[in-house]
Amino acid sequence: MTDYAAEEPHGPLVACFDNVWTVTGSVVMMPLMRLPRNMVVLRHDDELTLINAVRLSAGGMEALTALGKIKNVVRIGMHGMDDAWYVGEHGATLWAPEGMTHARNQKTAQVLAADNLPLPGLTLFSFGLTKSPEAALVYDVDGGLLITCDSVQNWVDTEGCSLPAKAVTHLMGFVKPAQIGPPWRKVMTPKGGSLKPDFQRLVELEFRHLIGGHGALLRDSAKENLQVSIDREF
Repeated sequence: MTDYAAEEPHGPLVACFDNVWTVTGSVVMMPLMRLPRNMVVLRHDDELTLINAVRLSAGGMEALTALGKIKNVVRIGMHGMDDAWYVGEHGATLWAPEGMTHARNQKTAQVLAADNLPLPGLTLFSFGLTKSPEAALVYDVDGGLLITCDSVQNWVDTEGCSLPAKAVTHLMGFVKPAQIGPPWRKVMTPKGGSLKPDFQRLVELEFRHLIGGHGALLRDSAKENLQVSIDREF
């Protein structure tokens, strides 16, 4: 039997833009520490691309496959625990940045590159200064949708967190618009280095909205709020 990650509680598919949906799932980071996490679903023709994949229940899968055929799973950061399930059970193609390693014996089938992306309308942003591979994507819809993993998160509240996680997220400074993930930044910054140049390049891309691996959809002011975060954090 394949060693897939267990199914975790999640919410419904929510339509955000034309051919764009999100699902808020969850993950237990350690005992008593449950956090919400987001999957983004993009549809092109009748094919679906899942970013920051979240394994869904039978009912969730019925709703997902009603939208189209699952074609691609895209990993852009640390969120990869459910990729193997979509690859093994649904035949999805696994995309990831060059040099990224995966759990559960998964291998990157397609390397993300500026000229090699899973569907039209995507622009790839590659972090150049992080200790491990990390990427973000901009989807060409309604002025531009920035899709991130842990690098930029938009916590407006702590809904979906366990009680201990609610306290920790506030203490660690998560609950700010378009916040640069505090633990992610600590893990990803080389000793004596700074990720500011990467974020200065990121904020120069054309986008209005943000869906991060954690937090709520940020409409219309994502670029402005990310610039505020860069100025504050660096």
